[in-house]
Amino acid sequence: MDAGMFETRRIGVMAAAAVVVVLAGGVGAVDAAWGQQGGQGGQGGQGGKQTGKQPGRGGAAVSASKLWEDHCARCHAEDGAGGVVEGKGVKSLLGDELLHPDHDRRMFDVIRGGSAEMGKAEFADKFTPQQAWALVVHIRELQERARRKRQPGPTPKAPAERVFSTQRASFVVQTVVGTGLETPWAVDFLPAGKGPEGFAGGMLITEKEGRLRVFANGKLSEPVEGVPKVWAQGQGGLLDVAVHPDYANSGWIYLAFSQPFAERDNNAATTTVIRGKLSKQGDGLALTDQQTIFRARPEQALRAGLHFGCRIVFDPADASGKRKGFTYICIGEHGSGNHAQELGRPNGKVHRVTDDGQVPGDNPFVGVDKAYETIWSYGHRNPQGMVFDLQGRLWVTEHAPRGGDELNLVERGANYGWPIVGHGINYSDMPLSTPWPEFAPAAKDKQLTPPVWRWLPSTAVCGLDVARAGPAGEAFAGWRGDLLAGGLAGQTVRRVRIAAGKVVEEEEVFYGRGRVRDVVTGLDGSVYIVLNGPDQVVRLAPAEAKR
Repeated sequence: MDAGMFETRRIGVMAAAAVVVVLAGGVGAVDAAWGQQGGQGGQGGQGGKQTGKQPGRGGAAVSASKLWEDHCARCHAEDGAGGVVEGKGVKSLLGDELLHPDHDRRMFDVIRGGSAEMGKAEFADKFTPQQAWALVVHIRELQERARRKRQPGPTPKAPAERVFSTQRASFVVQTVVGTGLETPWAVDFLPAGKGPEGFAGGMLITEKEGRLRVFANGKLSEPVEGVPKVWAQGQGGLLDVAVHPDYANSGWIYLAFSQPFAERDNNAATTTVIRGKLSKQGDGLALTDQQTIFRARPEQALRAGLHFGCRIVFDPADASGKRKGFTYICIGEHGSGNHAQELGRPNGKVHRVTDDGQVPGDNPFVGVDKAYETIWSYGHRNPQGMVFDLQGRLWVTEHAPRGGDELNLVERGANYGWPIVGHGINYSDMPLSTPWPEFAPAAKDKQLTPPVWRWLPSTAVCGLDVARAGPAGEAFAGWRGDLLAGGLAGQTVRRVRIAAGKVVEEEEVFYGRGRVRDVVTGLDGSVYIVLNGPDQVVRLAPAEAKR
């Protein structure tokens, strides 16, 4: 797809606005912004401070902010808004026409070498590829700050039943569970009329510290007894919960958690998945009949509280209503990026097992020496959203470091590139990598699969589902088939429409009410959102559901 082929449209969300990106026509936006009247940042005597050295090629490493300050800010202004320099106009870099990801490479190339319109800039070839990309990330951060001022999104102080209007749906935000939770992590639903007496059709809720609860009949249960001990340190704890598609007959629910290993003095952990059954125990519940579905080799547990993942999804039924019986599990690289490329490590992978934890014979690395034969794809950093869409395609959202969270279409045996390539920079603001394999020697002889979409700056993606009808109805027919991607730091839910393998619409439909930990379509098609700070579960219900 050619850079510059898009337009943006603002769609009202309550009193604010959401951006919907739609692919359309338009060219030359980057050249125009960077090259207006020869005023590009860092050019000769009009640029920032000149060091006489190629930045970063010898001498101390330089942060993205420092690169911007020294080579770009004098012309483009500290905030990227442009202005007048020595009588020459410099266009703003903050306009909507530059926001689409299609402009990433064009901006990168202009920073490194100028353009046909501008000619070769005097700072051309002075930046390493990693520094040039760090400047793109810096610009994207400036753009997002400016965009958020223009389009603040739904206000967290809105009345409880006020109607939100977006491009394809109107809804109200309703509080489902307002108190009694501590760092809820995930939710899923028992089928209507199914489950232990008094809890049938309830909503299962995990809490990071290791508690599993059920919300049913308007009440939040006491913690379920018998849940395995979790390693609740850093980002670890009790993570995902998933109800088996055939729960009505099997009774299975699946749990993902960071498991402490006694073999390592309980000071190391890795992601484990079990399944069990909910049984009445007095007035409460217990998790019984537990079976291990996925567990790493104990010697590979790490003393790092980072990047456990984890989501659990089941392959969908075909047109005849039959499943193949596979369970997919996504696991982060636990803060050790190189492990994502090692087939002998479980970290940074999507794993595929049968529903009872066996290795399918057609997995891509069956028979590969020392490999985890459960691996379906690899090169992931920290996937915390996963779902099958209505076409049966598997998607994950995964965290980048600072900038460039990814939406990936997961395919058998594919390598998604982490840490060889990526759209982010270090949290310290230092350059890290670029999104393109040609600038990464480690990518030689590797086939890397790029993301279908990236969020830059990061929203800290967490939670992913597809808008669809549930067994009790459909709430948002206008969103049918669209992905709904949550974001922690972004406090956001984005609706993503995909056609012909490309994102054609991306719209913020929820913002500013707390860190979004999970997004799940309920039995009636309403969209349930798990929040941290405040620790609540809310739902988006159709406007006609207003009471």
